[in-house]
Amino acid sequence: MLFNSIGFAVFLPIVFILYWFFVNKSLRSQNLLLLIASYFFYSCWDYRFLFLLIFSTALDYFTGLKMYEARNQRMKKTWFWISVIVNLGFLGVFKYYNFFITSFSELTGRFGYKPDITLLHIILPVGISFYTFHGLSYVIDIYKDRIKPVKNFVDYSVFVSFFPLLVAGPIERATHLLPQIQRERTFDYSKATDGLRQILWGLFKKVVIADNCAEYVNMAFHNPSHYSASTLLLGAVMFAFQIYCDFSGYSDIALGTARLFGIELLRNFAFPYFSRDIAEFWRRWHISLSSWFRDYLYVPLGGSRGGIWMKVRNTFIIFLVSGFWHGANWTFIIWGALNAIYFLPLLLLDRNRNNLEIVAKGNYLPSISEFLNMAATFALVVFAWIFFRADNVHAALAYIADLFSVSMFSMPHKTPVILIVILCLFLLIEWLGREQQYALATAALKLPRAVRWSFYFLIIIAISNYGGANKQFIYFQF
Repeated sequence: MLFNSIGFAVFLPIVFILYWFFVNKSLRSQNLLLLIASYFFYSCWDYRFLFLLIFSTALDYFTGLKMYEARNQRMKKTWFWISVIVNLGFLGVFKYYNFFITSFSELTGRFGYKPDITLLHIILPVGISFYTFHGLSYVIDIYKDRIKPVKNFVDYSVFVSFFPLLVAGPIERATHLLPQIQRERTFDYSKATDGLRQILWGLFKKVVIADNCAEYVNMAFHNPSHYSASTLLLGAVMFAFQIYCDFSGYSDIALGTARLFGIELLRNFAFPYFSRDIAEFWRRWHISLSSWFRDYLYVPLGGSRGGIWMKVRNTFIIFLVSGFWHGANWTFIIWGALNAIYFLPLLLLDRNRNNLEIVAKGNYLPSISEFLNMAATFALVVFAWIFFRADNVHAALAYIADLFSVSMFSMPHKTPVILIVILCLFLLIEWLGREQQYALATAALKLPRAVRWSFYFLIIIAISNYGGANKQFIYFQF
């Protein structure tokens, strides 16, 4: 079930009405309703994989209790590794088996040995990377004595499978989400209207911008040799906006939907394309994943402590793993390595935390140096996105080779003028709202009521007019 589908437009109000008007007097009933709704939501993708979600949930719930009840450290560690190995085992089989076996075959083939390999012809269970990381954070926190296990299985199941975040995050922490699930929730009109506003903005980003950018991006990346360098440059820039508006649009809808039920999810994006260096970009892009890897991988490895070698090693590990998390393809690993290379100079020169404040805070315009730094950072990000978007390494390198030619100074093929105008207006709105949780959080409230509602109406018209077929969100494949 897609957020941008008629099915979800029917599903959400039904769950909302049942939640606040029929089971609102019982927390247990509310949580049970959320769990049933979440399992139904997931079953709409492929009911056959629902058992995998339930098994993963039960495994982490059970091992969490066993770790807490363990009489000695050895037993505690045993239960911990059972959970980690089984969870990563499922993820490895479904997501990475074919990649590893094919890469091994290609490597041995270089030495004249061609093994007889068997590939698995199975589809990737949607959301497996996200709910696996939910569970892993839970068992790790119990193992590290940061939290106590949940006794109520329904409460824990809602934490793992809450439908707004189930398919593509944000990746929640037990310390943040579980207390909200376990306490009484009352309807808050202001939070509900704020949630609807964020849902509307997320739909605009996905349907109007991302889906329409995708058409130009597909044209450029499918046959790069047929187009001028200026067309390829525009295609790469369009993909930067496509993936941002697609994924942050999903996150906006997820956060807004959760707010309708009195639950606050972790923020996942903080206007990353207004970053002044790559370190700031990664503090603002896919925040829940970046912070997950920081807390559960980077810091345990030693973080930025120690000598230069340890700093370099840990930086490359964190970015390579992040790339590999996105998919079983060498293009994602190269994308991660490129970002590590971008990040290293800032880390080694101790400049990776220079830009912690919002750019041009309190001002309408950035300084010249801020603007140039944002432009340079955006250029680096766009270049790395080429590997992320390309089907394989050869295609990415061919795209880059065709990109750097004299045809850069020609007019792009089939320039989408209207879309570019919409993008400029979108950037203006995002810039004006950059100090808020999302662009329309409070900025729209400052407008007169008639202007504000006219603006909402224009967004709805744009979604209706420019929205084509219901297209899947990019991060569902991860």
